[in-house]
Amino acid sequence: MTQTQSSLLTVVIGASALALIFAVFLARWVLSRGRGTPEMQKISNAIQQGAEAYLARQYKTIGLLSLVVAALLGIGYGYFRHTTANDPVQDPKTFALYVTASFLLGALSSGVAGYVGMWVSIRTNIRVAAAAMNSLNDALQTALRGGAVSGLFTVAMSLLGVGGLFAALSAMTPAGMDQAQWSQHIPFLIVGYGFGASFVALFAQLGGGIYTKAADVGADLVGKVEAGIPEDDPRNPAVIADLVGDNVGDCAGRGADLFESTAAENIGAMILGVLLFKSFGVNGILFPLVIMALGLLCSIVGVMVVKTKEDADPMKALNFGYYVTAALVTVMFFFASKTLLQVPTAPDAWVHFFFCGVIGIVTSVAFVFITQYYTEYRYRPVLSIAEASQTGPATNIIAGLAVGMESTVLPVITIGIAIIASYSLGQSSGLVNDAGEAIGGLFGTAVATMGMLGTAGYILAMDVFGPITDNAGGIVEMSRQPESVRDKTDRLDSVGNTTKALTKGYAIGSAALAAFLLFSAYLDEVRNLTGQTLHVDLSKPVVFVAGLLGAMLVFWFSSLAMTAVRKAASSVITEVRRQFKERPGIMQGTEDPDYAACVDIVTVGALKAMVLPGALVVLFPIVVGVVFKRFGGPGEYIGAESVAALLMVGTITGILMAGFLNNGGGAWDNAKKYIETGAYGGKRSEAHKAAVVGDTVGDPFKDTAGPSLHVLIKLLSTITLVLAPLFI
Repeated sequence: MTQTQSSLLTVVIGASALALIFAVFLARWVLSRGRGTPEMQKISNAIQQGAEAYLARQYKTIGLLSLVVAALLGIGYGYFRHTTANDPVQDPKTFALYVTASFLLGALSSGVAGYVGMWVSIRTNIRVAAAAMNSLNDALQTALRGGAVSGLFTVAMSLLGVGGLFAALSAMTPAGMDQAQWSQHIPFLIVGYGFGASFVALFAQLGGGIYTKAADVGADLVGKVEAGIPEDDPRNPAVIADLVGDNVGDCAGRGADLFESTAAENIGAMILGVLLFKSFGVNGILFPLVIMALGLLCSIVGVMVVKTKEDADPMKALNFGYYVTAALVTVMFFFASKTLLQVPTAPDAWVHFFFCGVIGIVTSVAFVFITQYYTEYRYRPVLSIAEASQTGPATNIIAGLAVGMESTVLPVITIGIAIIASYSLGQSSGLVNDAGEAIGGLFGTAVATMGMLGTAGYILAMDVFGPITDNAGGIVEMSRQPESVRDKTDRLDSVGNTTKALTKGYAIGSAALAAFLLFSAYLDEVRNLTGQTLHVDLSKPVVFVAGLLGAMLVFWFSSLAMTAVRKAASSVITEVRRQFKERPGIMQGTEDPDYAACVDIVTVGALKAMVLPGALVVLFPIVVGVVFKRFGGPGEYIGAESVAALLMVGTITGILMAGFLNNGGGAWDNAKKYIETGAYGGKRSEAHKAAVVGDTVGDPFKDTAGPSLHVLIKLLSTITLVLAPLFI
C-alpha cells in the first residue's frame, strides 16, 4: 500500500471510528437522562417490547433471504459465468468469494446500523417526554442527540465497511500486479457491499412502512373518525402499535435507506474514479470516502450547536444546525478538492470539482425548501387541501392528488440543473484521455452526489428526531401529563413531522443524483468487462420493451406495498372494533385494551407482505437481462443494453412516483393538522373528518410506497452493477 493510499484510508477509517465513539457518547448522555413517572415508563416499555420483537422477527426473515441470495451469487459467479480478460481477478471462485463476502458484510452492517439506531430511539422517547417537564430546550436537545446516534452510527458504519474492505483488499495485492493496478480493480470487487446494503434496506423500509401505516390507519379510522377520541388516546387498542410503527418505519427503515445510499453511491463514485486514475491516481478513487468522512465530523458539530429558547420556534434551531453542517461541509470540500484533485496537466480541475460539490450541497438545501413549501401549512399547496376539505373527503383527495403531482415539477428542474451543471463543470475541467477527449463529466456528477450526501449524518438525525418526538407526545398524552408538558411535546411533534418530510425530500434528491451516478457506473462496468462502450438505443424494440417493463415495475411495486397496508389495516380495524364492542369498559376507562393483539396483527401482516414486492425487485432485472440477451446477435450485448433501458426508465419513473407519493402524503397530513389548529371548524368538524380521510389515504403514500421507492431505485442500480457479467 502506498503512503498516500495509507494516509487517506487512515483518515476515512479514523473519522468513522471517531463518529462511532461520539455516537456512543451521545447514547450514554441520552440514557443518563430522567425517565419520568411510572405511568410514562409503563407505556415506554410497551413500545420498546413491541419494536424489539418486530425487529428481531424482521431481521430473522431478512437474514434467511440474504443467505439465499449470497448462495446464488457465489454459485453464479463461481460456476456459471464465463471469465473474461477484463475481470478484476481471473479465478472465478476467488471472484465469487469477493462478491459474496462483500454482499454479506453489507447486509450485516446495514442490519446492525438500523438496529442500534432504533434501540437508542425507543429509549430516547421517554427521556424526551421527561425532559419536556423541565424545558423545551432540554427536550429538543435530547431528541436530536438521540436521533444523532442513529445518524452518525449509520453513516459511519457504511463508510467503515467500504473503507475497511478497500484497506483489507489493498493488503492482498496478487503476485505479479503492482499496487496501482490492483487499486483500480478493488471497487469492482466490493460492489456486493452496496448490493447487500440495498437488499436489507428494501425489506427494512418496506416492512417497517407497512407496519407503521397499517397501525396508523387502523388507529385513526376507528379511534378518531368512528369513536371520536383523540390521537394517542390510551383507550385505543391500536395506539401502542402505532407508536411502535414510528420506530420500525422511520428509525430502522430510514436508517437502512441512508446506509445503502452512502454505501452504494460511494462505490459507484469510486468506480467512476477509476476512469480518471491516470490523472488523479488513487486520490480520485478514495476522494468520495474522504468527503463522507469529513462530512461526518461536520455533522457532529451541527448536532452540538442546536439549542432553543422556551418561546422560540424549534424548527429554526434545527435549521441552524443544518446550515452550520452544510457550511462546514463546503469548507471541507474546498480543502479536500485542493489537496486531492490537483494535477499538473489540468491545474484548474480541482476548482471545477469543488464547485461540483457546491452544486450538490446547494441542491440538498433546495430540496429542503421545496419539500417545506409543499408539506407545511404555511404555504399554498397544503392550504388548498385544507380549503377543499370543507366540501368533503372527495374534494380533499382530489386536491391532495393534484398537489402531489404538481410537487414533481420543481424537484425535476432542480435535479436537471444539478446534473447538467456538474457534468459541464467536469467536462470543462481540463481532464482528457489519450485521444484528447474530455473525460471529467461523469466524475463531476459523482462529486455533486457526494456534496449532497455530505450532510447525511445530520439529515438522518433530523429524521429520527420525528418518531422520537411523536412517541414522546404519545407517552405524555397516554400518561395524562399536565397540558403545559403536552404543549411542549406538541410543538416538537409538529417540527418532527416537518423534519420527516424534509428527509424524504432529501432522500428523493440524493436518489435522483445517485441514480445517474450508478447508471453511469453500470455502463462503465460493462465497458470494463467487454472493452466496448455500451450505447442504449430505445429505437430497438427489445430495448424499448425493457424500458417499458422498468416503468411498469415501479407501479406494480407501489401497488403491492399499498395493498399490503390496506390488508393489514383492515385486520387492525376489525380487531379494534371487536374490542370496543365486546369490552365496553375500554371506552368508559374502567378496563385496559389489549394492545398486544394489534401489535401482533401488524407484525405478522408486515412480515408476510414485504416478501413478494421485495423479491419482485430483485428478480425482475435478472429475468429481463437473462431472457433478453437471447435476442441479440454476436457482439451485440443486447442483454446488458436491455437491463440498462430497464434501469434508466425505471429510475426516471421511480423518482417522479416517489416525489408524488411523499409530497402528496405529507401535504394531506399537514392539511389535517392545520384544521386541527381551529381552521374551518377545527377538530370534529366536517372539514376535519374529510381531512382525516385524506390523511389516511396519504399515509401509505408517504410512509410506505414513497420511501420504499427510494430504495428500489438504488437497489435496481446495485443489482445491475453486481450482476452485469450475467447479462453479457
